[in-house]
Amino acid sequence: MDQKMFEIVSHFAIEGKVVEVAPLGNGLINTTYKVTTEGSTPDYVLQNVNVSIFPDMDLLMNNIVEVTGHIRKKLEAAHTEDIDRKVLKFIPATDGKMYYFDGEKYWRIMVYIPDTVSKTGVSLESAYIVGETFADFQAKLADIPAQLGETIKDFHNMEWRIQQLKDAIAENRSGRADDPEVKEILADIFERADEYCKAERLYREGKLPKRICHCDTKVDNILFDKDDNVLCVIDLDTVMPSFIFSDFGDFLRSAANTTREDDPDLDKVSFNFEVFKSFTKGYLKGAASFITPIEVENLPYATALFPYMTLVRFIADYINGDIYFRCQYPEHNLVRSRNQLKLTKCVEAAFPQMEAFIAEQLAK
Repeated sequence: MDQKMFEIVSHFAIEGKVVEVAPLGNGLINTTYKVTTEGSTPDYVLQNVNVSIFPDMDLLMNNIVEVTGHIRKKLEAAHTEDIDRKVLKFIPATDGKMYYFDGEKYWRIMVYIPDTVSKTGVSLESAYIVGETFADFQAKLADIPAQLGETIKDFHNMEWRIQQLKDAIAENRSGRADDPEVKEILADIFERADEYCKAERLYREGKLPKRICHCDTKVDNILFDKDDNVLCVIDLDTVMPSFIFSDFGDFLRSAANTTREDDPDLDKVSFNFEVFKSFTKGYLKGAASFITPIEVENLPYATALFPYMTLVRFIADYINGDIYFRCQYPEHNLVRSRNQLKLTKCVEAAFPQMEAFIAEQLAK
């Protein structure tokens, strides 16, 4: 390994002598390495943070330190065993900051948790685990005293996403906003816009709280031990204040779509209600200590909100000339838009079923 990696690690207050720094995993956003030390001292995970996505490194690391510190206190108060395997631990740089800037890149380091298992994909069992685990994560942070910031500003703000779309249409840099099919999709979007912006309105009226949410709920972001027990939630960069709908709806958008988000065959797009049931059962169990009636009432809305929001983002990018999402062919964003519109409609059709299932769970 390049001697420079050893030099970067030397700027952190770690234990032990470093013997190897090697690439770890295949993360899409940050570049990750495993730092192996000699003997019985801990190994570490070194990451180069992508500041084009997370531009405020101080805010990002402050959020993470506050969150992991609060969870650690909760685990200590509950006399939990093996705490160092159940919450991430970041190590400061030798100058006291929680990151090191080498003049070009930003780096951070955390303790490596050995003998763990990561999972991918969706099953009814994993949907339940994801629901319960991320609701428990929110529950542990429901009373965090610190004020956290938005690591990605307006990430799940539906009003802002609609404004972005209106700006794209006004500019129409690709000329695609004049296409008849695009106009049909836009008509469907704007017919629903007022309803899907209601979370921001309810928040302004003081009726809907913001909580500390993970904002990237998936089984990949949970570490398990070798016996399949949940250890902890990982990938904390997107942890920030949001509505619980972020953690609820974003998971179901991908997990309960019966096909991939860019499948051009709309006959394959439908809403997997069994995945919804399994996830919701786990989520309501984990969230019992904090969830409010207005949050419960709007869980079906949250389930439709995220395919709708993704539809808005895809069609805006299509109109802008495909400048944000990576496209494999010229119509790719349009195909994605059709797919997410169909999914939105499938979820809307299931509202009565969802409401009945949630009421049944709460009655138990």
